[in-house]
Amino acid sequence: MEAHKSFEVASDAKNIDDDGREKRTGTLVTASAHIITAVIGSGVLSLAWAIAQLGWVAGPAVLMAFSFITYFTSTLLADSYRTPDPVSGKRNYTYMDVVEANLGGIKVQLCGIAQYVNLVGVTIGYTITASISMVAVRKSNCYHYKGHEASCKLSNYPYMMIFAAIQIVLSQIPNFHKLSWLSIVAAVMSFAYSSIGLGLSIAKVAGGGHVRTSLTGVEVGVDVTGEEKVWRTFQAIGDIAFAYAYSTVLIEIQDTLKSYPPENKVMKKASLAGVSTTTIFYVLCGCVGYVAFGNDAPGNFLTGFGFYEPFWLIDFANVCIAVHLIGAYQVFCQPLFGFFEMKCRQRWPDSKFITTEHILNVPFYGEYYINMFRLVWRTAYVIMTAVIAMIFPFFNSFVGLIGAGSFYPLTVYFPIEMYIARAKIPRFSFTWVWLKILSWVCLIVSLVAAIGSVQGLLTDVKKYKPFATE
Repeated sequence: MEAHKSFEVASDAKNIDDDGREKRTGTLVTASAHIITAVIGSGVLSLAWAIAQLGWVAGPAVLMAFSFITYFTSTLLADSYRTPDPVSGKRNYTYMDVVEANLGGIKVQLCGIAQYVNLVGVTIGYTITASISMVAVRKSNCYHYKGHEASCKLSNYPYMMIFAAIQIVLSQIPNFHKLSWLSIVAAVMSFAYSSIGLGLSIAKVAGGGHVRTSLTGVEVGVDVTGEEKVWRTFQAIGDIAFAYAYSTVLIEIQDTLKSYPPENKVMKKASLAGVSTTTIFYVLCGCVGYVAFGNDAPGNFLTGFGFYEPFWLIDFANVCIAVHLIGAYQVFCQPLFGFFEMKCRQRWPDSKFITTEHILNVPFYGEYYINMFRLVWRTAYVIMTAVIAMIFPFFNSFVGLIGAGSFYPLTVYFPIEMYIARAKIPRFSFTWVWLKILSWVCLIVSLVAAIGSVQGLLTDVKKYKPFATE
């Protein structure tokens, strides 16, 4: 009997990690897949437009620069998962935990603001993009049957409402760990529509036809005014920054890895594999898209009607975008839900409204735990993001603004500051100086991209007609 008990204890110990949580099973392959899934999103659809603004010299150069910076700072962040020792130290489960362990003070709150504002911004952006893709299916069919010159104008608003209704239901999934099936579907969809977009661009190039491209992108006096060129360049930089952002989920991905080999070493390899794969995909999509459309590249090349035929394939790609964004919305809002609900439970521990779980028997599912506070607050959040999306339904400017706002603090500033603090790098030493220069350069880039995006939003507001979808 005693031998049997000791065997049970030993087997339980084998299934538990050093922090008492269930044993992690993640590998280099799964971490690389998570990164690629997190990074290849709807940002890829605006890359042909971004390359068109910057041209053949600056466009690919900016893409490569952001990929290098993202990889470099992600290796610094990977070493911060455990503290004080990157191999045997205490685990940190979220980005805020990492900042608290390495920097502390007001910076923890600043990190929280940057991270959660970014998550809110992303969910608003996804509401806009999903509605544009839903409308594009209707428009594609309209153009196919009535001709390319037909006036096929539809309002985005009903489709934003449909998207919000779906999200209200899915938001009742209690936490991140119950989302794996949705994430897998979303990942498959993102590869599907990116590949279709790339394939259609290659087919357009192969089909011939003259388009204008240049070393410096859209031409002043021909395509745009001098002022527009400056603003669009700034906005394009923001779009590219957003297309690489995965710092918000890096620590959560690293927290899935098994403890041997050391998580930081595996995460660095996964970051290299993930960022390299993504960069190749982005350069292909951006550059082939620019070759296909030239300086007239649309802001979203699957919904901007650079392509009309085969209409069924474009419909399928747009359905894939909508399905991907339904899943991606949940991936980005669940950490926000969890954080807010945890803070409310800590603030009002005796509130029955906040803490009571009611058991509901759902046919074909079994017992489902419903919490009235979770139901009310998550529904209110989804409605709020939908309303903001209806007020600002401008895809490109919004994407650039989110990218500029989150890129600097989460991808550059905190990883560099934590590395300096952890490695105790002396002030004004060579390493300290070049890291600070990198940080300041990225701050300037983020500021000009944000300014360009705000200006783009203001221009779009003046031009906006409620029943147009672009």
